[in-house]
Parts: sequence; C-alpha cells; structure tokens
Amino acid sequence: MLANITPEVYENLKYAVETGRWQNGQKVSQAQRDNALQLVMAYQSKVEQSNEQFTIGADGQMVMKSKRELKREFLPENEIARFEQDDI
Repeated sequence: MLANITPEVYENLKYAVETGRWQNGQKVSQAQRDNALQLVMAYQSKVEQSNEQFTIGADGQMVMKSKRELKREFLPENEIARFEQDDI
C-alpha cells in the first residue's frame, strides 16, 4: 500500500492530519484523521527520509532531534553567503 502513495498524496494526508481539513476545505472526520495519521507515520518510517525535528524512524519509533542537533544544522558554516548591509 505504501508503494502506491505518491509524495503529493503524502503531503495531502499530512496536511489533513495537521489542520483537520482536506485541501478543498472540507472537515476531516475523526476516523479519516486516524487513518491518515497511520498512513503518514508509516510513510515517514518506510519511505521518506525526513530531516524534520519530529518524525518516525525506520524502526517505527518517534525520532526527536535534540537542541544540540538542531543548532548544529543551523551553524554559520552551513551558510551559503553572508552580507553586510552596505554590501548590497
């Protein structure tokens, strides 16, 4: 079943779980939200290699990045360019 889920379908399901509404504005029922959440979690664990702060790992466990890991991602050496106000 996960092989049939495209990235677009995954994003739509994720949006429905996060907002409680489908992309067209219709309200998501509790049963739909529960099913969509299960699919989103399964997709995250088996297909998507996410670098988000909270996600589901390949083993099915929730992965939470520590504050140190998040800071490391945003260190200045990861910057493409830095400009002073007068440089622009």
